[in-house]
Amino acid sequence: MRLEYIGLSELSGSLIALEGVKDVAYDEMAEVTLENGERRYGRVILIDGDRVVLQVFEGTRGISLENASTHFTGKSMDIALSKEMLGRVFDGAGRPIDALGEIYPEERRNINGSAINPVSRKYPRSCIYTGISAIDGCATLIRGQKLPIFSGSGLPHAALAAQIARQARVLGDDAGNFAVVFAAIGITFEESDFFVQEFRRTGAIDRTVLFTNLANDPAVERIATPRMALTAAEYLAFEKGMHVLVIMTDITNYADSDTGKGYVWFERQEGGARTPGLPRLPLHQPGHPL
Repeated sequence: MRLEYIGLSELSGSLIALEGVKDVAYDEMAEVTLENGERRYGRVILIDGDRVVLQVFEGTRGISLENASTHFTGKSMDIALSKEMLGRVFDGAGRPIDALGEIYPEERRNINGSAINPVSRKYPRSCIYTGISAIDGCATLIRGQKLPIFSGSGLPHAALAAQIARQARVLGDDAGNFAVVFAAIGITFEESDFFVQEFRRTGAIDRTVLFTNLANDPAVERIATPRMALTAAEYLAFEKGMHVLVIMTDITNYADSDTGKGYVWFERQEGGARTPGLPRLPLHQPGHPL
């Protein structure tokens, strides 16, 4: 039986609150249906007794407190997976935004993933060549390891990330079985357009899965973007037998969202692997998580 809750108790920014809700879990997805039949999607970010707070991905403009209906799906956020993802551009919630239509998924997978026993990992022996001499010679990117790259404000970290994505490769028989999953987190529209156009210009888009989360997108989507990228990478690596490099930029924006700065709720603050992360170093913010 489909259970829907009619009406909302509060609405602020991209957040909505409902009261009298039962049997709902944290991180659960919900469908919010407007008066005109439009459907929007949100995620549970706070549970206080029978009071639930959702963050709506598409925003709350046009949502009525009296007539909006909410249905909880009973599952966490997931992503449609297929090898067709290569060469495609998605938003931070895993929806195609390149006007090429939906992909035909071979499976859907929870983006929260499962714990991995570190003892079962193979000893890292091989490397991924980035084409950046300082990295390849002094801080070699080993398969299965992470490589953080810190950058100050005003430095060309976006250009460096794009260059690594364009030049990265593995040697030997597996050279043609290599993919890049690129997650751009909390960036401007100009930066997003730069990445898309640069990958298309150089042909790197053909082996790349690109996720872009813009600065004006909801914070809950920003938190989900790295999980989307890692879930896609794990699928290509473990199900399709590919070597996969995950690049994430800008990790500072993710940290700001994940430490509560992204959630402002009625004047109260609520609060991977194989990735070269490219955070901007917050030089003038003592106590910042980075």
